[in-house]
Amino acid sequence: MIRGACGHDCPDTCAWVVEVQDGRAVSLGGDPEHPFTRGTLCAKVNHYLERVYHPERVLHPLRRVGAKGGGRFERVSWDEALTDIAQRWQAIIAESGAEAILPHSSAGVQGLIQMQSLDLRLFGRIGASRLDRAICGHVASAGLKSTIGVGSGIDPEDIVHSRFIVLWGTNTIVTNLHFWPYVREARRRGATVVVIDPVKTRTAEEADWHLPIRPGTDAAFALGVMHIMVRDGLVDHDYVTRYATGYDALVERVRRYPPSAVASLTGISADDIERFARTYATTHPSLLRPLIGLEHHRNGAMQFRTIACLPVLSGAWRHRGGGLARSTHALHFAALDMAAVELPQHDTPGVRTLNMRDIGRDLCDPDMAPPVRALLVYGANPAVSMPNQSQVLRGLARTDLFTVVHDLFVTDTARYADYVLPATSQIEHLDLSPAWGHLHLALNRPAIAPQGESVSNTELFRRLAAALGRTEPWLFESDESMLRAALASGHPWLDGITYERLWAEGHVRLNRPDDWRPFAEGGFPTPSGKAELYSDALAAAGHDPLPAPGDITSASGLQLITGKTLHFLNSGYSHIDRHRRRTGTLTIDVHADDARAHGVSDGELVRVRSGQGTLDAICRVSDRVQPGVVFMPYGGLVDGAGARHSVNVLTAEAPTDWGGGSGLYSTFVALEPAR
Repeated sequence: MIRGACGHDCPDTCAWVVEVQDGRAVSLGGDPEHPFTRGTLCAKVNHYLERVYHPERVLHPLRRVGAKGGGRFERVSWDEALTDIAQRWQAIIAESGAEAILPHSSAGVQGLIQMQSLDLRLFGRIGASRLDRAICGHVASAGLKSTIGVGSGIDPEDIVHSRFIVLWGTNTIVTNLHFWPYVREARRRGATVVVIDPVKTRTAEEADWHLPIRPGTDAAFALGVMHIMVRDGLVDHDYVTRYATGYDALVERVRRYPPSAVASLTGISADDIERFARTYATTHPSLLRPLIGLEHHRNGAMQFRTIACLPVLSGAWRHRGGGLARSTHALHFAALDMAAVELPQHDTPGVRTLNMRDIGRDLCDPDMAPPVRALLVYGANPAVSMPNQSQVLRGLARTDLFTVVHDLFVTDTARYADYVLPATSQIEHLDLSPAWGHLHLALNRPAIAPQGESVSNTELFRRLAAALGRTEPWLFESDESMLRAALASGHPWLDGITYERLWAEGHVRLNRPDDWRPFAEGGFPTPSGKAELYSDALAAAGHDPLPAPGDITSASGLQLITGKTLHFLNSGYSHIDRHRRRTGTLTIDVHADDARAHGVSDGELVRVRSGQGTLDAICRVSDRVQPGVVFMPYGGLVDGAGARHSVNVLTAEAPTDWGGGSGLYSTFVALEPAR
């Protein structure tokens, strides 16, 4: 039995065990010894070996034949592919400069070195365009940092001590499955569970109380709660006086947001706002658990910035299980020596940075200097996952764009590639797996040899460096060496956690101090050392220095919310029959009032239009959504008319207020029968 860890972009970062017979993996399951995984995997990963041994998996380098987008390839050798790629890149660098080369990667393999290590070293050294990978997580972190100085919070497992739990913009049962037992344990101990979400998700159905908020108005709701706390004397003035700045200015701001005004903005009744505020402020410990949903609005950073003020005013940080719990990545990466992995000192200075959100626009921009002439995609499928899909596809179809994709399958993006290079699966390479939903660090050991001629991300970049004639030894460092360097930071949370121990045990919990309350006595990592209810840094950047509703987008039409479904993982499994049969067709959930107003009915094929594009989907009349809101799953799916599309046909690149993300949820659509 070989221990490893799931590499998908998920807070659970499950530990698994693989059984191997005669060099073939015959079973894969959750590690029963892992305290968070507890022996179970999610519905998306239970059948992971089907992906490893799928007949359509790319096992050899492929070169395009025929038109881009046609998906026709011929087999070539690694030497042929690498020689051609290197020669093409060198010619582009000579003619246009290295910035004409753009690496595009994301969290397709979310591990310490396979996600970003030798790739950053190589591209940083040659001076290729840098990629701002801010599509997910960065906005939330930026918003929280402006108030409390960090994008994380308490150890999520301490939720068992909480007595008032607010799951805010997260469908925990579907997207954070292994966290739900901790929520249930807290409830068994007497906690009340509240879900704030525009959609009646599976988690909302299981909660004690669901507040169906109007999309993008979460900051306004938080301001209304703070108004009541100030008005009714529910603020922990001792905590605020000791550990916060800007309280008086905040008081003046929240006076503008009485419950009656907030109710008209949020769609939540004034009575419910009053009830929530009083219960939240007087129940200890209280915990806010905001995740991804909030940040995908144009006012995403301000929403997180404003919500982060609540546990400061309530003094919730004093209590074990109180405060706010979000991503734990910052805690892992603060302990690990990331500079030893990335070696930023070797980067070429002054290189431009392009936001991954804008890949379609950048590929199609005739005035960009230099234009993007070469694209390398790994750990990502931008043809599906980035906004404004139609423009992304137009960019990928450029005949003068030289595209290389490294992946397990001929994805939607790979169909437009000049070369498709075979990638290893998670059970075929070595990696270290920090989690963003808990504090357990796992070592992913390779269980089987790479299938066919597939190579890991790190090995790909060693081969590319060699083909380019690079000789710097740090471009060829081994995986084990980089992992050992990351663990040798000297941080107390890593005391006793060695490569040898991880190899033997598979996973180890970071040495978090017992009863760890990070801000019980202040110590916020902000410029002032206190929670900043008024932010000089935001003022200097041209933003509102105080919490505010932000840009609450309003437009004609129905506001589109997208989300994950239980059996589908974006586009990663769209080719596997098991998952395609379960959730492979695009649907759209519509409230009955809106269905009548638009002349559509349940089960009917409807046309969905936005300013970016049009697609067809099966209408599902449902009370899961409120009037004015529609919900669609995202990922690479077959639409209702049988064509392969993504919901990102409908979304725009719209930037967020700060943090570099995309306001995907600030999209409005119209419906009509598809006749």
